[in-house]
Amino acid sequence: MDQNTPRETVKGSATSREPVRTALVVLALCFTLAVLGRGLSESFTVFLKPISEDFGWDRAQIVSIYSLTWLISGLTAPLVGRLFDRSGPRIVYSLGLLLLGSAFLVASRAEHLWQFQLSIGLCVGIGVAFIGNVPNSILLGRWFGPRLPTAMAVVYSAMGGGVLALLPVSQVLIDHVGWRGAYQIFGFATFALLVPLLLLPWRLFASGSPLILKKTDPDFIDQGWTLLSAMRHHAFWALFSTFFFTAVGMYAIAAQIVAYLIDAGFPPLQAATAWGFSGVVLVFGMLGVSALDGVIGRRPSVLLSYAISIIGIFLLWLLPYHPNVWLLAGFVICFGSMMGSRGPLITATAMKIFRGKRVGTIYGTISIGSGLGSAFGSWAGGLIHDATQGYNLLLAFALASVVLGMIPFLVVPALRR
Repeated sequence: MDQNTPRETVKGSATSREPVRTALVVLALCFTLAVLGRGLSESFTVFLKPISEDFGWDRAQIVSIYSLTWLISGLTAPLVGRLFDRSGPRIVYSLGLLLLGSAFLVASRAEHLWQFQLSIGLCVGIGVAFIGNVPNSILLGRWFGPRLPTAMAVVYSAMGGGVLALLPVSQVLIDHVGWRGAYQIFGFATFALLVPLLLLPWRLFASGSPLILKKTDPDFIDQGWTLLSAMRHHAFWALFSTFFFTAVGMYAIAAQIVAYLIDAGFPPLQAATAWGFSGVVLVFGMLGVSALDGVIGRRPSVLLSYAISIIGIFLLWLLPYHPNVWLLAGFVICFGSMMGSRGPLITATAMKIFRGKRVGTIYGTISIGSGLGSAFGSWAGGLIHDATQGYNLLLAFALASVVLGMIPFLVVPALRR
């Protein structure tokens, strides 16, 4: 060390780097939990066909389990935000893992539809909410401040990581030990993660970055938002409807995508792996859309993501008529890369508009739209498939819903800026 270098400067430099390192650890933790939650919940798209064949249930019955997962996840979001504010992240995340592990062990012995609805539907839905986007966005907001959209893009890309990792694994486990054995493995593995989670320095993680806390935004005026006052603002319902209709369109397809590809002529493992590979392209899509936000603006970035999703739906419609790897790859790239790509920007928009002490509760309530949309879309998709014994009307329904999700960014003043 140069003797002329003041010790205070060196010490200050080391101190300033410490929050950055902690922020990256928090980001990695949120990413890992999101991978786990999303992967375990989306794995049901692989379990759907073997479970329905074992019990002889029609598509609407079996999809009702998946629908319930996302309905409960959405309805639980405000509770998660409130519990996070009152009890902190350790309690929230631990309860999430406890519920997930219990749910899969119960499901491994289920014999009736209501037992699957209680375990995979109710408990997995609550568990996913407790380790999902609402607590992650609140925690990351304390460490990344104005860079929250980029941090959330990384965490949202965990959707893809979870799908990529756990869908093929699910199919391999089902092939070797059956779907009951696969659920037992998922349950015990989730419980095993509870111990290291509890030992993490949660007081440090919950405190937030001093670098962020010391900064002030000259444009920010705390308007004292409450949930009721937020619900009287048009931006609240615009964001809610965007979450709702987009989720309807995307999950009407996602819930049945592996079964759809199998019916189109692809082998089961290839179908699961192809949809799992959407996890790779999702990372690029998520980060790409968030990067465009800083180049061309939020509204054009969001609208472009919708346009790419629509192209993906058209490619999926062509697959049964021309089943080939190129169309499949085009669908995975277009539809898969945009699956949730708008989430970080919509999240950042909501947290910017409604900043204040109750932002967790407000954002959690807005997130109900996503849960309701996911549940209704997957359930309606199952009904449409059973009624028509095909997928054409289902795809038209999904397309119309995605377009409706895009409209608020075209007409609502608060979202056009």
